[in-house]
Amino acid sequence: MRAVVCLIFLLCSTAQLPAQTLGGQSAYNFLKFPASPQVSALGGINVSNVSNDLSLAFSNPAQLDSAMHTQMVANFNALYAGVKNLHWMMAFRNAKLQTNFAAGILYFDYGTTMQTDASGNIEGTYRPRDFVVQLMASREYLNRWKYGVSLKFLASNYGPYRSSAIAADVGVLYRDTANFLQTSVVAVNMGGQLKRYNPAEPEELPFDLQVGISKRLAKAPIRFSLTAHHLHRFNIMYNDTLFNNENGFENASAKKFTFDKLFQHFVFSTQILIGGRVEVTAGFNVLRNQELKVTTGGNGLTGFSLGAGVLFSKLQLRYARTYFQNNVAYNQLGLTMPLNQYFGLGSWGEKVGW
Repeated sequence: MRAVVCLIFLLCSTAQLPAQTLGGQSAYNFLKFPASPQVSALGGINVSNVSNDLSLAFSNPAQLDSAMHTQMVANFNALYAGVKNLHWMMAFRNAKLQTNFAAGILYFDYGTTMQTDASGNIEGTYRPRDFVVQLMASREYLNRWKYGVSLKFLASNYGPYRSSAIAADVGVLYRDTANFLQTSVVAVNMGGQLKRYNPAEPEELPFDLQVGISKRLAKAPIRFSLTAHHLHRFNIMYNDTLFNNENGFENASAKKFTFDKLFQHFVFSTQILIGGRVEVTAGFNVLRNQELKVTTGGNGLTGFSLGAGVLFSKLQLRYARTYFQNNVAYNQLGLTMPLNQYFGLGSWGEKVGW
């Protein structure tokens, strides 16, 4: 219980951290990208949904579960302008340590770009890339609590500009199976740079404090989720702390309470479970809807996301479609394979004699 209390204290204390950049000069913003099709379908942020899907642990290490032992996840995304995204994860449970482990990588390839000097003269080409390597572990306390930690190495390569950083995520999860209820709190991207793009200009990581609750109806196969993000700051529409500090502007712009500012923290989602084999998911991200709406036209499906999953014993196949504007959306495809169904693997501790 002492470990759980310490983790809760750590998460709560992050709310007192100095102001973080929202937009603008925050580095490594690719970390905000929902690597999992299921998370994308749930609105882009979700830390409490109940699912035997290892890729959920990318967003919240407390969601790494013993049932995910030997799961391998591969997610593929073809984004606009030739941008490619790959996400891979693998999980093991150590029986002797009673601990779940996982490792993964999220990789972005932005294609080939021309490199020019200040006058526009072409000096060649380069291939910008971003990636994060992630190691995580989780444990259970009693029958209802779980806590997890994720350590991440981040790297960006934009031709002559390169940077790296170390970050950590910490999460605590509570599950009440009798009432079909699950809640979680997680602090993500706590850390700092090892190497800066420009040695004279430090940059912040996209820190976020998130809380989520998921509830399934007792007499219907429907689950609802509510996720709140950026709880360490009230006004989150756009705030570049580095720019404001350098130019003498005030950072605390949220002097007046408005319901718009309140609801921009929320992501709503629902999931219908059909026969234990099919998932149908829909989500709505309020902040995305507000930031990307076009004032000269209708908002349409901006901020909405949809998804579906087909779950078999040896394969889970998931698909998501996320809308950024009326005619602008991207698709994600993900595969989950429990390798012990193919190779008869035992627990990791049993396999290597720990």
